[in-house]
Amino acid sequence: MPILRMSLPPQATRCMLRASRGVLLACVLGASGLANAELFGDSDWKESEAPPPPAFNQDKLVDIEMPKYSSLKFGVDPNTIKVTGDGVVRYVVVATNKEGGGFNAFYEGVHCATDEYKSYARFTSNGTWESAQNPEWKRISDRTSRHTQALASQGLCRGHAPRGSVGEMVRYLKTPIREVE
Repeated sequence: MPILRMSLPPQATRCMLRASRGVLLACVLGASGLANAELFGDSDWKESEAPPPPAFNQDKLVDIEMPKYSSLKFGVDPNTIKVTGDGVVRYVVVATNKEGGGFNAFYEGVHCATDEYKSYARFTSNGTWESAQNPEWKRISDRTSRHTQALASQGLCRGHAPRGSVGEMVRYLKTPIREVE
């Protein structure tokens, strides 16, 4: 069977190449959008049961960069940072007065995909954890928890996903690098 060969003008060839690149790009973007929706933004997403609050060490806290006007100093114990299969980054954050004195500790979680956080428990003055009553996901941008917003943007999240590893999160927290994400 003879092969039919066509000769197209250079402009038509360039146009076809651009069109096929455009179709390929549309397919790739569409597939990545579906994957992203399935991994991070799925409306059927369910949070797994939160593990119990981990022990924390005040001597090992990594400072969270906060505005100068903040009267509290915040730090996270890197050994408490865990990413679970549901995409939630859980950790213990400790707040202390810059002038010294007591402290407060909270067991929280951040869901980078939805820009939300949840507070699971509070450390009490008698040295035990007290579970939050009916904890609910709240928008990080609501500014009810500036330390959570700082923590998420400085190290836990990269865009709408957790960073690649806990080690990477800790590196970013220890030496905050401002990047365009």
